[in-house]
Amino acid sequence: MSTTPPPPASATARAGSSAPVGRRLSTLDRYLPAWIGLAMLVGLLAGRWVPGIAEALDAVKVGSISLPIALGLLVMMYPVLAKVRYDEIGHVARDTRMLVLSLVLNWLVGPALMFALAWTFLPDLPEYRTGLIIVGLARCIAMVIIWNDLACGDREAAAVLVAVNSVFQVLAFALLGWFYLDLLPGWLGLSSTGLDVSPWEIAGSVLVFLGIPLAAGYLTRRVGEARRGRDWYEQRLLPRLGPWALYGLLFTIVVLFALQGDTITGQPLDVARIAVPLVIYFALMWAGSLFLAHRVGLGYARATTVAFTAAGNNFELAIAVAIGVFGVTSGQALAGVVGPLIEVPVLVGLVYVTLWTRRYFTEAQTGAVP
Repeated sequence: MSTTPPPPASATARAGSSAPVGRRLSTLDRYLPAWIGLAMLVGLLAGRWVPGIAEALDAVKVGSISLPIALGLLVMMYPVLAKVRYDEIGHVARDTRMLVLSLVLNWLVGPALMFALAWTFLPDLPEYRTGLIIVGLARCIAMVIIWNDLACGDREAAAVLVAVNSVFQVLAFALLGWFYLDLLPGWLGLSSTGLDVSPWEIAGSVLVFLGIPLAAGYLTRRVGEARRGRDWYEQRLLPRLGPWALYGLLFTIVVLFALQGDTITGQPLDVARIAVPLVIYFALMWAGSLFLAHRVGLGYARATTVAFTAAGNNFELAIAVAIGVFGVTSGQALAGVVGPLIEVPVLVGLVYVTLWTRRYFTEAQTGAVP
């Protein structure tokens, strides 16, 4: 019988972490871009070729959002919010650099950049232009949690920033819509558009898509840790819950693209024109946000969270507003639908680019990969 002592836990952890990343990922995680691409393709083909599928999926709604999409979003967000260590949120919320930078990027830079890109690339298409501006005003409170988690961002920081964006969304969305669609174009001698959106409708959307999974995740952690302890909760329960976030993401993508598949595939040239400013917007917001976060001294995890919360958009709200104000067949609604068509693959790609940028953060800034 050998008397050689086992290696220390830290050495074991280092050995495990030195293994190729691909070997430590599940099949679902390893081929996520392929699954997302397949989900988009299945949704588009179903919407195009299965008779009545769009009407069936859209028959029951939560507010103005299709019930299947609502369920997919809730399933997608719950496991990630169950991973958040809520006892650490108070410390995260005291990071004023992160909070101020995120607010400036989300509510000053983002809408202004989308306004400039919409007028630059779509000066002759007012409906699409308006739809893009609405997308720029709807800051992300759902899928950003997935992108942040995949890129090893700070979960607690993501919970804080998403909550802050939710409050600002209720308070500022209608006001910013009036400013960018009516007041500012008038000042610049451009054509203007009105936007009549009730803050109560926005509050209802926030309550459903953030409030429910946030409450469920918080209660799951509190009850799980109280009964079985943190080690059991994080090492036994969370690995079982984790895959459901990606199942919910894939399901949401299939349903979303099935609902709009006929519209998207029927107007490919219009989709291409709308896509160009969107790609530029996502790339500039992500790159600029990550660079600024690094410059103000944020570590990799929080810089990543700032970058994705600034680059992502709340497509559920944008589509709902465009349909509610301008109609389901409007150009504004098409622009809202193209938003996730472009955002999903672009931000998945940026997850990998973000992980590559870890080398530019110091070891102290980078920390351990969650």
